[in-house]
Amino acid sequence: MSTSDLPVSPNVSTFTAADYLSCLQVVMVNTTLPANIGSAARAMHTMGLSRLTVVDPKLPIDETSISHAAGGSELLSSALITPTLESAIEDCQLVFAASSRSRHLPRPVVTPTQAAKIMCDFIDTQSTFDITNNNGNASATGKPNIAILFGREDRGLTNEELAYADYHIQIDANPTYPVLNVASAVQVIASFIFAYTRAHIKADNDMLELTEQTTLNTYARQQWDEPAITQQQLQQLTERTTALMVQRKLADSDNLKSLPSRLSRLGSRIQLDQKEYQLLSALIAKLLKD
Repeated sequence: MSTSDLPVSPNVSTFTAADYLSCLQVVMVNTTLPANIGSAARAMHTMGLSRLTVVDPKLPIDETSISHAAGGSELLSSALITPTLESAIEDCQLVFAASSRSRHLPRPVVTPTQAAKIMCDFIDTQSTFDITNNNGNASATGKPNIAILFGREDRGLTNEELAYADYHIQIDANPTYPVLNVASAVQVIASFIFAYTRAHIKADNDMLELTEQTTLNTYARQQWDEPAITQQQLQQLTERTTALMVQRKLADSDNLKSLPSRLSRLGSRIQLDQKEYQLLSALIAKLLKD
């Protein structure tokens, strides 16, 4: 492909706030109370978010959900219910997780404002692509798919679930008790995203000068000739690499410890595109066969 054939990212000013926000989905994992799903839907609707996915809820969406959703009840009728987190985010190219605690092998930790900036920059450079199937074929004018994960009311997300995220979002709060109700966490993070998105559009393509001190060096994906890989593809690559290391006796299948998590984190950090994914997949397949 020549450079003249490459799709050109649309100018930031051609996007509306709704265009940015439509790329985002809130994913609630294993909720206990249907009312909290409704409260989260209301919080989302207030901040312009419209895509809700609920993973394996303990109780289904019911009348209490609808009563707590108020004006956001339409989000409940269009909400996706999935059996596993993997199925909920398999076609996502970028995943964030709300977490109030530092975990073993943590992902980069960002504030809600920093998360919003990463999201908007990612959408600016990836919005001309649409992943149409698991083989990596792409067509123009598509939108990226970004997920924000929220955990259980009583214990949040597990280490394994947090490992799916490229970034962890932490909200500044009282250090003696920094834990928010799940719907409140949705409200706070969504409000920062909504505010940043509006400011990002008004900036007219100039990088927004954040008022807070940046504590993390992040790398925004550039306009490459291929779109970013999906979360499902990242996990597949992690599994194949792990299998190769076991086959070549570089790892013990009965004692992998943190190897899969480290490989997944490495994949998130280097931001693979579709062509690179295909190259690495072919190389691993060849080595596994030989």
